[in-house]
Order: sequence, then structure tokens, then C-alpha cells
Amino acid sequence: MQFPKIWLLRHGQTEWNAEHRIQGQLESPLTALGVEHARRQAVLMAPVMAESPACYASPLGRAQQTADIALGGAPFVTDARLAEAYAGAFQGMTLEEVAATYPDIHGANPYNLDLFCEAPGGEGYGSFHARILDFMQSLTGPSVVVAHGLLGQVMRGIVCGLSRERMAALPNGQGCVYVLENGMETVLE
Repeated sequence: MQFPKIWLLRHGQTEWNAEHRIQGQLESPLTALGVEHARRQAVLMAPVMAESPACYASPLGRAQQTADIALGGAPFVTDARLAEAYAGAFQGMTLEEVAATYPDIHGANPYNLDLFCEAPGGEGYGSFHARILDFMQSLTGPSVVVAHGLLGQVMRGIVCGLSRERMAALPNGQGCVYVLENGMETVLE
């Protein structure tokens, strides 16, 4: 499946990222380092933004805050399909608390993508994947997307034709830009 070129930005570090606390669709503001991540992305994105591509962002605050900085004040469209995976009962818990409270689920899912998608009352992988693919299929030209780590793993995996297992093992960089084009990923740092 072919998609238009996508520049994918994960939000900068948040207070909860620093605490290893699961955000899912809850809110946590960027740290000073997170603001620096977004500023680094702004430098990387400046030549791209000069071409006025379509820009989209998750409705969650950390992505909006990152988009405001990284896109140099350019307008963007908020799309609910770009929200992070809904992690049900795990939202607000640290990874350590999940391991203690749900040892079987934690032990069987070493990667965060799988762990969050197995959360009791959560969105689940099938639904998460479907809404990301739906968004991607709606793109009509080169696009900038500011969103989240797990969402980015799935989007990158779809473009690159990866299995779920390989998606889950992808790195989740902050302060970089993933360029997705012609079935391949390039990282700008």
C-alpha cells in the first residue's frame, strides 16, 4: 500500500515519560527537555515547513504543545485518530505498578506497544491499528504528523510493511523526525 510522504514527529518528553508513567490518553505537560526536543524538531522541520505541507496533530496536549513549537507556528489540523492508544486500566500507572498489579500481562508483553494494547478496558491493537490506517488512507499529499510513540511505531510499521512484532521493537525517539516514503523510513536527527 502506497501513502504520501509523511514527516512524523513524536511529542517531546513529558513529566510522565520521565517517571515511566503510562499516559495513554491522559494529559502530562512537556518537561524542559521536552520543549528542547520540540525546538530541535523545529530546526529539522524548517526547510520542510517552507513548502507549506498539510499538518496534523493529535488532540492531546503534549502533541499540541510540541506542534506549536516544532512547526514554527504554522497552522495544523487536530485529528482524533492521532490520539495515543487508550491504555484502559494502565493509564496513570507506572510500569513498575503495572508489573506488580498485572504480573501475567506484564510478563507476557515485554514491549510497550503490546503491553498497552493488552490493558484491561483498553483500546486493543486491532482498533488502534485500524484508526491509524484510516487516517493514513485519508491523506491526499505530503503531510506532517505530530503524535505519539506507540502511534508512531504502528504508522512507521504500516509504511515499512513490518509485522506487529517488529513494530513493537522500533525505537521511539524524541527530538527527531521520521520521514516515511516509498515503504522506507529515514530518521532526521
